[in-house]
Amino acid sequence: MLLSISHCSYIISCVCPNIIYFLMLQGALPVGMNNPQKCPYGLYAEQLSGTAFTAPRDKNQRTWLYRIRPSVVHTKFEVAEGLDRICSEWSDKTVDPNQFRWKPEPPLEKTGSGVESVDFMQGLATMAGAGDPTLKEGLAIHMYNCNASMEDTAMNNADGDFLIVPQTGVLTVTTEMGVLVVEPCEICVVPRGVRFSIAVSESSNRGYVLELYRGHYELPNLGPIGANGLANPRDFVYPKAAFEDRDCAFTLLNKFGGRLFQASLDHSPFDVVAWHGNYAPYKYDLRRFCCMNTVTFDHPDPSIYTVLTAPSAEPGTATADFVIFPPRWMVAEGTFRPPWYHRNCMTEFMGMVYGSYDAKAGGFLPGGASLHSCTTPHGPDATTFEKASNADLGPVKFDGGLAFMFETNAVLKLTKHALEAPHLDREYQACWTGCKKYFNGKP
Repeated sequence: MLLSISHCSYIISCVCPNIIYFLMLQGALPVGMNNPQKCPYGLYAEQLSGTAFTAPRDKNQRTWLYRIRPSVVHTKFEVAEGLDRICSEWSDKTVDPNQFRWKPEPPLEKTGSGVESVDFMQGLATMAGAGDPTLKEGLAIHMYNCNASMEDTAMNNADGDFLIVPQTGVLTVTTEMGVLVVEPCEICVVPRGVRFSIAVSESSNRGYVLELYRGHYELPNLGPIGANGLANPRDFVYPKAAFEDRDCAFTLLNKFGGRLFQASLDHSPFDVVAWHGNYAPYKYDLRRFCCMNTVTFDHPDPSIYTVLTAPSAEPGTATADFVIFPPRWMVAEGTFRPPWYHRNCMTEFMGMVYGSYDAKAGGFLPGGASLHSCTTPHGPDATTFEKASNADLGPVKFDGGLAFMFETNAVLKLTKHALEAPHLDREYQACWTGCKKYFNGKP
């Protein structure tokens, strides 16, 4: 029996060690102790840890779940078949310093009348990555294209956190802690080990996923910016507690050590009646991002648009950054406004949610992607350079699109799927061939 699933989530302070309390039945949360001898309503107490028990207090993440059955109730895990487009093994993948761009993958047709049903996990394909999930080092970048819901199927990712960026289609993400409805211009993070299932209501559902093997996403430090700006903690949303008391045949997928396994349950795993802690899925509306920008001259580094970061062991360098380029006012004196030509020690994988990107006159489309690797040069195409070099430098409002970037200190390796995709733009480098020589020996 489905008692309640609320699509009205609760806004709380996010990505920090604050403790959150949610319950569906009055008195379901034990008072005074996390693990009483007998839990209210005959529930089982279970702790889900996102960090080591002995992690520093300001980094320690865990949540207590009060559920109808413990999560250990399932059959033996066996190797799952048919999900071979998901990769986590990088020793045999390809390194290539060239600039890459992919056009949008054609949307899938509505199921029925002989059209294949493809759910979120079946439609997930790995583009690039680096590291080793068994060592909890590195990351992977995936894209998804699906037209069906995960029916009586849940996913457990033991390898890392999923940061999901929808481009088309609304996702209903059911988790052990409750439900999040995520639409384009929003993102959702499902931490390592939290079971989830994704339902769709439209035939065309495309998007991007950044999988983080090491640590968890957190808000960047603001430094001289001060207390406010960029992604504010108050705007992050956690799900309300919800539970299913339902006996049924259920499949549990488990991504473990780069391989996919599956087990069977005789009940829904979404049977958590109450929970409290600071380790849970959440979503964020990118339209709430508070941009910081220049009001005199020069072009700020793209790090000023960082929504979430995952620091590496090297201070100031991220295993992964999630950066956006949203609608914003641009004001600068005597400054070239689009991103300058550059060679970066980081690797940049970009996507587009809607509209256009101010560094490209064409070709970079919603649902598409690009990859510019470590020290590979990139920047505006020739047409954009000509226009920006001669533009009126009065205040300009850019409101034509929402692009984003997955940035990492790793050198990404490309999968066969990425290199052989029919929508790979094999003429991408031609966008720079029109850059003219203007040097004349005069100042």
